[in-house]
Amino acid sequence: MTTDLRRRNISGAAIDDIAVHEGLRSYMLQVYNYMSSGLLLSGIVAMLVANTSLGAMFYQFNEAGRIAGYTGLGLLSMFFPLGLIFFMSFTWQNRSPKTLQMLYWLFVGTMGIGLSTILMTYTGVSVARTFLITASAYAGLSLVGYTTKKDLSGMGTFLIMGLIGLIIASIINMIWPTGLMGFVIPVVGVLIFAGLTVYDTQRIKSQYFMVQGSALESSTAVMGAIALYLNFVNLFQFLLMFLGNRE
Repeated sequence: MTTDLRRRNISGAAIDDIAVHEGLRSYMLQVYNYMSSGLLLSGIVAMLVANTSLGAMFYQFNEAGRIAGYTGLGLLSMFFPLGLIFFMSFTWQNRSPKTLQMLYWLFVGTMGIGLSTILMTYTGVSVARTFLITASAYAGLSLVGYTTKKDLSGMGTFLIMGLIGLIIASIINMIWPTGLMGFVIPVVGVLIFAGLTVYDTQRIKSQYFMVQGSALESSTAVMGAIALYLNFVNLFQFLLMFLGNRE
């Protein structure tokens, strides 16, 4: 009798482990599907703005066809995603999953408008090459974050502090540009967003165990996708500063 009970307990535990594993796998696939679909939508919007008359709605061009300034709508499109991401970050728990999804697609769509400047600045070959390099590196970094047994929670504060410092340095370099800062900022940017990719992947994985089966599960998947999307976009932009060839 005792042996039968032990077998049943072991069998039940194994079934529970399989269920948890499948639930986590489904959750992470949902996050990555949101992220990759967001990148695709941003890319489509960027190409439309960069290669059609839509560009004139957002940018002012000089006689050489280069961007000379922004229209009112262009300025709005620059700051709107930032405002939207803050709004979602502070209110996501009060939003339904469908509302968050709608806000997510709006966010990545407007991000595509800003990313269109990349296609107008760098050659198509260098953009495609850098994107493939970014995707390969990102996949490896995310895999590390998913599989590592080491607790990376301590990295969060350090990386956020580094990100704040990077933003401040970038603003200063825009006002008083120097060659040294122009080199240091992309290097630091690549390191910070590589670290954030690993950290956020583990954080999203750990978060699943706190929300699994609850009403927040779908919502956290959307918010997790935003974090991974932003890490990818920023890593891509900083790598492009090294690898991109300007038009």
